[in-house]
Amino acid sequence: MKSGDASDYKSYAKQVNDRPVAMLRDLMKLKKADSALPLEQIEPNTELFKRFDSAAMSIGALSPEAHEALAMAMNKLGGYSNSGEGGEDPRRFGTNRNSRIKQIASGRFGVTPHYLTNADVLQIKVAQGAKTG
Repeated sequence: MKSGDASDYKSYAKQVNDRPVAMLRDLMKLKKADSALPLEQIEPNTELFKRFDSAAMSIGALSPEAHEALAMAMNKLGGYSNSGEGGEDPRRFGTNRNSRIKQIASGRFGVTPHYLTNADVLQIKVAQGAKTG
């Protein structure tokens, strides 16, 4: 069996679906609709992707290359990538490498007017506890 074929997914799905209850989601089941929606009622993917975003992960948690790749992919889809607490290099602003969500945590990590004006969404972290530095 080569890796990546449908049997890999079936094996994974069986393990997840047949495991003992460990989380709330294990108590939920999908209910199939009685009939399919007409195609004209289905939202186009270009509209759907606008609501997609990637998790907030700082450059330090990934790498500059991976962080930029996420931003580029989400921008291509029309979605949003998140800078994470670490901010991002100002050279990315105004390019397809710019994270559209800028995270702000207690005014640290290079939060400048330039950083803020290059955001479509500001995500402000509050009450996360004290950190050194």
